[in-house]
Amino acid sequence: MDQMQVFEQIYQEYLEQIRKLDLARIAPRLGLLQDGEGLVVPFFGLPHKVSGRGILDPEGLRPIHSVSVVLAKYLILCPEGEPSGSQWVTYREFKDAASFAGGFSTHAERPIAEAFAGRLPQLLDGALSLAGRVVETEVRADLALRFQALPRVPILMLFNDQDEDFPAQCSLLFEKRAEKYLDMECLAMMGWVLAAWLRSRH
Repeated sequence: MDQMQVFEQIYQEYLEQIRKLDLARIAPRLGLLQDGEGLVVPFFGLPHKVSGRGILDPEGLRPIHSVSVVLAKYLILCPEGEPSGSQWVTYREFKDAASFAGGFSTHAERPIAEAFAGRLPQLLDGALSLAGRVVETEVRADLALRFQALPRVPILMLFNDQDEDFPAQCSLLFEKRAEKYLDMECLAMMGWVLAAWLRSRH
């Protein structure tokens, strides 16, 4: 079975699980609105529609596999109550992150740092197009951005530009309770998608 067949099998399995969900019940817990037989899921500000029939991007097309997985799991893993844990943590601080921590740095944080070194205006422009906004933090950063990746799963980006002594550095942080909404693979995928989408815009 080739990779595309594997992806299709996974996709269909997730749709089957979504068909068994009470979407009206989980919608308010996930900050979502119903649209016909599905839910509208804003992903970095871009409205996607998720139902048991399929997952569609704003153009009505099926998104890339990683986006489909994240959106499906956001519904499937919906916690019963509102989890506690609003403090910001690095990806590595999640207890089950070890398997993906290296890849998160390699495919999310480092590409953003390298792509936008010396290009803070371009990073800001790209962030604004993905529901990002500038915020103030207690931690020093040349640019701090908060992305509403999903209604209940924000991402905080701390970007320090290059100087004569150090290369640019990017850190992506999650609220501790993000692990109650998505598994570690999905949180890593969110970082990878953010990096890819930011670079594609500039």
